[in-house]
Amino acid sequence: MASDTQGRENAKKMRRRKDPEGRMSLGEHLVELRNRLLISAITVVLLSVVGWFLFPWVFDAVKAPIEAAGEDSDLQALINFQGVGTGLNVKLQMSAYIGLILSAPMLLAQIWLFVMPGLHRNERKYAVGFFGSAIPLFFLGCVAGYWAVTQLVPVLMSFTPTQGSTSQIIPYNEYLNLLIKTMLAFGIAFVMPVVLVLLNFLGILRGRTMLKAWRWVIFLCFAFTAVMVPTPEPVTLIGMSAAISSLFFAAVGISIWNDRRRDKLAGDEDLADDEASRIDDEVEPIDAPERGEKDRR
Repeated sequence: MASDTQGRENAKKMRRRKDPEGRMSLGEHLVELRNRLLISAITVVLLSVVGWFLFPWVFDAVKAPIEAAGEDSDLQALINFQGVGTGLNVKLQMSAYIGLILSAPMLLAQIWLFVMPGLHRNERKYAVGFFGSAIPLFFLGCVAGYWAVTQLVPVLMSFTPTQGSTSQIIPYNEYLNLLIKTMLAFGIAFVMPVVLVLLNFLGILRGRTMLKAWRWVIFLCFAFTAVMVPTPEPVTLIGMSAAISSLFFAAVGISIWNDRRRDKLAGDEDLADDEASRIDDEVEPIDAPERGEKDRR
């Protein structure tokens, strides 16, 4: 009985021992995914509590474009909270959005930690460069999205007639959804070039393959900017589109450089293998007569 119990314990320890190459079963993958999602959810909840206390400052920043649009025109712009509990609901939504944006570094880290066990050791070193560039670019994109809303609101409100006593009553929850979606869209757009570079360093996508789609990328950048920032002057459209396009071409340049470096290393290894095979071929004929003489003896 003692030997059976000890054997079961040893079997459990062997099952719990991690594979040195990072291989996991389907159940272990699901457990790992559950843990990553749990950590991400806890992070969002904790930072949402922080967002609850930041709400007054954020509320002033959010309503600033509407107030500026009302001052620049004869239109009276008002933010409307419909219903008795709308104020509480909006504050909870704003706190959750703040927590989601602030937790972006942790969310990216959890995604990387979930993918990392399936990568080689030389591929894991790209994590520092990925996070060092993706996180600042995401927040920079969010700032660009907020600026885009400041340009979007006056254009949209300019279509409201100002004859007589006219006022623009804006439901705050709808305006908040527009603001958050625009900020997240620009944040993701600024991070996409980093994702392309990461795919290239992992050997999934080559730089010349990205470069073939440069016409579509420029068209999509201009279309995206025209929809998100519908300003009448062309300078803003060209400037924002050029900024997003430059990030794409920077990613292509880094990827092409990495492809050349990788191809050069692969060529050196093939050359070394060829030289080693030639040396082996030259040694064999010299050793063959000696083996024959030993066999005759």
